[in-house]
Parts: sequence; structure tokens; C-alpha cells
Amino acid sequence: MKKKWWQKAVVYQVYPRSFQDSNGDGIGDLGGVLKRLPYIKKLGVDVIWLNPVYKSPDKDNGYDISDYRSIQPKFGNMEIFDKLLTEAHRLGLKIVMDLVVNHTSDQHEWFKESKKSKNNPYRDFYIWRDGKDGKVPNNWGSFFGGSTWDYNESTKQYYLHLFAKGQPDLNWENSEVREHVWDLMRFWLDKGIDGFRMDVINFLSKPAGFPDAPNPKQAEFANVEPMVADGPKLNDYLREMNDKVLSHYDVMSVGEMPSSTPDDAIKYTGLEAKELNMVFQFDHVTLTMNDDPRLGKWNDQPVKLVDLKRSLSKWQEALDGKGWNSLYWNNHDRARVVSRFGNDSPKYRIKSAEMLATILHMLQGTPYVYQGEELGMTNAHFKDLKDYQDIESLEAYHQLVDREKLVDHDTMMRYLATESRDNARTPMQWDDSKNSGFTEGTPWMKLNENYSEINAKNELNNQDSIFYYYQRLIDLRHNSDLIVYGNYVELDPDDEEVFAYKRNYEGKTLLVMGNFTDKNVVRNYDVPENKQLLISNYDKDKNLKKLRPYETRVYEY
Repeated sequence: MKKKWWQKAVVYQVYPRSFQDSNGDGIGDLGGVLKRLPYIKKLGVDVIWLNPVYKSPDKDNGYDISDYRSIQPKFGNMEIFDKLLTEAHRLGLKIVMDLVVNHTSDQHEWFKESKKSKNNPYRDFYIWRDGKDGKVPNNWGSFFGGSTWDYNESTKQYYLHLFAKGQPDLNWENSEVREHVWDLMRFWLDKGIDGFRMDVINFLSKPAGFPDAPNPKQAEFANVEPMVADGPKLNDYLREMNDKVLSHYDVMSVGEMPSSTPDDAIKYTGLEAKELNMVFQFDHVTLTMNDDPRLGKWNDQPVKLVDLKRSLSKWQEALDGKGWNSLYWNNHDRARVVSRFGNDSPKYRIKSAEMLATILHMLQGTPYVYQGEELGMTNAHFKDLKDYQDIESLEAYHQLVDREKLVDHDTMMRYLATESRDNARTPMQWDDSKNSGFTEGTPWMKLNENYSEINAKNELNNQDSIFYYYQRLIDLRHNSDLIVYGNYVELDPDDEEVFAYKRNYEGKTLLVMGNFTDKNVVRNYDVPENKQLLISNYDKDKNLKKLRPYETRVYEY
């Protein structure tokens, strides 16, 4: 196996509109990212993943693209992007961009043309179907609520949108569509970017005939994900992408792939495969789906540690020597890690954030740090529906509370406080000044009220902070082939309190342990006398067998 640069890398994800505003309009922008490059460099990461910065009407915060070769004016222009790319490279940082090609915006010129007539040259760029019995073509439910089909009066047909109405799905069966995508990828790669994170890339291949989805609970609309994930021609499309584009550049590619299994991932990303480098899988972040399938992800139940370990271990064991894992706890679509998997109370927030970071960063794969994670930022805990901005959250509230009356207001507000994507999208907490140093204007979204305590200024002024703990974890990975390439052996899979595992490589062993509780626990992992303590979130290694609340330790021997 030839070793790749991205196997040893650590990625820092930037959600631009919430990162740093540089012009006082309340919206984060590329100038703000440029300003904060020294901060990102100080953390020690290698790669910045930028969420979409392309021109967009912002129906879904930039994931509805109207022009793939232009910068969203709210974020700046191509000149400032080029400056950002140049400066990042000067600092030794790579930049990976979002590739959103399952769908476009309905304001994209292709769709504007496509909806004009059935004979338009761009008609077949999208997926159009006749209705069935005077209704929509099938029972598929959009991820953002309602049907996946919207009616176009002028041509008397429906177009498919797995997400918002303003996000029509591209027809990947059309080779012209694919050639346009290859061209736009080359446009950015020729500028010098270092790869792509590919949005819902395993939804590209739709099933023939567009059959109804199973709907045992007779919800208004059925879950579409099993129908569109990992479709029949996906491997063909990804191989063509690699052959025509990716193989010609030394870049990193990661595909977001809901519902994909380890076997799927090996097909797409095998170390000798000719498709992608790695996938974002969803197993460990979807462990608390509601028992009522009509409610989907909306729930407020805590994650059971045994389930979490089983999920992560499955991927570690299956991909070892065959593929490569993406390691992440949270991102712009997922709740904050310390609130979801740890304990965000003032007493235990720091220890549990550091423990969670250790458990993840010692695994095999490429770790991703989402902005603010290195500060221990928490969920927003909003109490009022008007504080939410996310289209998915608002549509879910109106569908489940107002229209279907499946849950009441208070229950849904608890679900939103646990699972809403807005928990990750509150502005970055830079300092304790007005608006946390994010903007001099009115923030596009309400800040988390705890920013005066939890912020980058406080972290950087404290050598024992979460920030410097992440810095140490990243430095350890950069300097240890054992951490990067070692195999994975889970210890005590049925332990409901401690996550412990070993890594082995070229005669060396790594022992990693993390206490997921707020109490002292006793465990014996037979640590030999010649061990070296690489990192821990407590000062002194007093008792080898006792783990204090949210304590983590990593030994090498």
C-alpha cells in the first residue's frame, strides 16, 4: 500500500457564514477566513474544508448553487478567494471545497432553461415525470419535509428534489450533465485547490422506474433514503469521475454517503480502488433515530455507549487494510459533540470534550475538527422557535407539529435543542466582546449565550485549555505511524461506561481508554511497566486502574 499525504492529515472544517465577518454585515465571509488563517495554523491542522462559497440564493445556506464558477457575493469575490488560497498554501495549509452536484439551485441557468418546455436542450438535465392518478409520481418524502416532487405548470410535469423545492436533482443518466460536472471540477482544481468533499454523492443514481418506497406506518410521505442511496450506477459514475478528473491531480476526495455500509465504502474507497479516498458514514451519528419512523431523526434520547462503540468498531475493523475512515464527531449538519456524546455542564464540559477528542483522534483514519469543537462549544439550547434558521428544522416543526400533529410544541422544541443543525451553526465564539468578536454588525444568527465564557481568547490564554489539548493530539498523530496506520482491537465491547481499544503497528501497541461517565470507575487493562503515557486530560496518573470522571489516557508500549 502506497502511503498518501491525506492519511496523516487532520482537517479543520470552516462553515464560512458563521466563522468570521470581515465587513460588518453580520455574515461570515472569505475575508474573515483569511483573517483567521493564523489561528487555524496554530491549531496544527493540515487541511481546511470550506463549506459552499459559490453563488446561491441561500435556500439551504449555499447547498443550492446557482453558479458553480462564481463566489457568493455575501462571502466576497474570486479575487479574495484567490488571495485566501495563496495565503493558505503559503502557511502550508491545503483547501478542500464542497462539491454539490446531486442537485443545483432552481435559479441555475440549466434549470431555468429546463423548465421552459419539454423540448428545451436542458430539459433532460433534470428529472421530470408525469403525475400518477392526478397526484405526485410516487410517495417519496423530501428530507426537508413534504413530497420530493414539485409541479411545473407550464410543462404539466413534476421535477424531483430530494431536498428543498429550490434544489432540483440533476439527471446523472445524462452524459452531458456529467461532462459539465467534470469541467467545473477541473476549473477549481486548476486554480490549485486540494480536493473535494462531495455532498450526498451516493444519491446520484436513482432507481429505474421510481417505485414507491416502503411506508409501513402510512406516513404522509415515505422515507426516500433507502430508495436513492448507493444506486445501481453509482460505481460507474465515481469511476468515470476518477478517470476523467481526480486521477490527474494529487488531491483528497471524501464522499458524504448516508446509509452506506463498510462493504459499500470499500467498493468506493478501497486503497487500490479508482474512485474516492474516503467516505463520511452516518452510523455513529444516527444511533438515536426515533422509534416512530415518521419522526426520523427527531428525538432527544442519549446515545448508549455500547451502541456507539459497536458502530465505530465495525468501521475500524472492516476498513483496516482495505479502505480509509473519515473520523468525525460533528459538522455543520450535526449537533455539538460535547452536548451529544459527552456532558456540556460547566463541571464536566472540558474533561468530556477532551476525552471525546482523544477517543476519536487515536482511531485509524483522517480526523475532522469542526469549527468551535476545539473550544468545546456546546449546543445552543434555544428556547424559542424564532431563533431557528435551518430549513430542515423549521419544515420538520411545521410538518410534525402543525400539519400531522404527531408531537406537541414542547416535545419538538426538545428535539430541536438536541438534533437541529442550527446547534452547529451559531457564530464562532472568538472572545467575550459584543457578538463574541464574530461581527461588528447584527449576526445573521443568534449567538450561543455562553460565548463570554467559552471563546477562543480564553482558550488561547490558558495552556490547559481544550484548544491546546487538540493541538497536542494533532501533533501526536503527525509524529506517530502507530496512530496513523495501526490496526484496531476493541476491548470489552459490552462495557457501558468505558470505551477502550488497542492499536498495533510494527511491534508497538497503543492503549486508549475513555470514561464516558461522571463517576470514578475501576478497570484493569494490564498496562505493562514499560509503558509511556502519551496524553491524558488529568494532571497526574495516580492510579493505573481508576479512571476519574470523563478521564482519558493513552499509553504506548
